[in-house]
This record gives sequence, structure tokens and C-alpha cells, in this order.
Amino acid sequence: MSFPPVDGIRIGMLTPSSNTVLEPYTSAMFAPFGDAATAHFGRFRVVEISMSEASQSQFTLEPILDAAERLAEAKPHLIAWNGTSASWLGLEKDRALCSAITERTGVPATSTILAYDTLFKAMNVRRLGVVTPYIEDIESRMIANYAAQGIEVTATRRLDDKGNYSFATYLAEQVGAMVEEVAASKPDAIAIVCTNFRGAPEAARIEAATGIPVLDSVAVTAAHCLRETGLDPSRVTGWGSVFARFAALS
Repeated sequence: MSFPPVDGIRIGMLTPSSNTVLEPYTSAMFAPFGDAATAHFGRFRVVEISMSEASQSQFTLEPILDAAERLAEAKPHLIAWNGTSASWLGLEKDRALCSAITERTGVPATSTILAYDTLFKAMNVRRLGVVTPYIEDIESRMIANYAAQGIEVTATRRLDDKGNYSFATYLAEQVGAMVEEVAASKPDAIAIVCTNFRGAPEAARIEAATGIPVLDSVAVTAAHCLRETGLDPSRVTGWGSVFARFAALS
């Protein structure tokens, strides 16, 4: 007896080394597809989020490209930088990174922040609430970058934490409470900006209570990658409206 080989869509994701949230959450989000869509992860060193020289050096090109090359050996159909550094370093940083990944590996590339940009434009977001675990300096740069995109940040909540590993230690309920506080400013949407933060499990509940879209970074990346590889994100439920919103994009 012979069996056909398994040959589903493989999505490679570049992951901060100290991140413990995005892999299990992404795998759970992909579960409805079974072997038809699988996520595969490559890590490079990220242990602190601040504007210090040591922190910023984590996002230099060569270590990321080296990780992308190793990930490309799994023959993914798409590589995503599943991280949010371009929210404070600027969209051009991720555009250049994705171009370099494709040049080095031959694989199309995208990122969390480019996924957000696609969704913000499709939703015509002009007023945004922002929830992060980051420090004030990072948040201020994010607000300035959103302003350059024509988006006013109506309210923020942050934890003033520098340690990327520690972001995952905050309970989903704590992240949800921060989102609920930001919702009082009545933004067009609320972005939970960090891929090592437990916001995704709270999104559906808060959307139902407030009517405001809650756009979690892990969910945004997963939904965008599914759509980019020709799959239907709306098959994913229980993580908020993000997946249906990406499915509805033309």
C-alpha cells in the first residue's frame, strides 16, 4: 500500500529567542487546518526591549538573515518576522528586512507590522488604542510612527517592562484589563502590540462587550500569513475578529 506525501502550506516564522507565547498560540490558531497549514519557527537573540545600544543591536540584519536561511531549509512558502520592532523603528525597517530575506533565501517575506499596516489601511483606522508591555521611550516612538501614518493614538496602557522573556509572565486577564481601559477612549481599533503578550485569548470577549476591534499581534500575523498563502483565515475562530477581517480583504 502506498500513501501520497504530506505537502501542505508551510509558514516559517522568525521568533525572538526569549519569546514563549507566539509559538503555542500560533500553532493553536493553525490547528483547524491540520497538515494543510503548519507553522515552523526559527529564533534569533532578543532578550531586552529598550532604546539602549545593546537592545537595538539585536535587530541588526545579519543575525536575522542567518536565522532566515536556516528556516528556509524547511522549504516554507512564506517567511514572517513575527515581532513588532518596526512599530518603533519604522515601517521601512521591516520593508528592507523582508526584501533582504527574500533576496537571501528566495522565499517571500512579511512581518507583523506590515500585516498591521495592511489591516489598518483596509479598516481605515484613524484613531487607535495601544496596549504594550514596553517602556515609555518605546511607546513614544510608536505614537510618533503611527502619527506619520495618519493614525492618532487615543489612549495607551503599558507595563514599563524591558525584559522580553517577562512579557509572557503577565496573565491574559491583566492584558485584557489594560485593553478595557483603553477602550474607554472609543478608538476605531485597539492594537495589542507585542508577540510575547497574552492578549489574543481576551480579544473576542472584549470585542463582544465594547464593539471595538481588538487586534492582537500574534493573531494579526497568523491571519495575514494564512491569507498571503492562499488559505482562508475565517476558518480560525475564538481569537477575535482579526481572522474574519483578513479573510474579507480583497
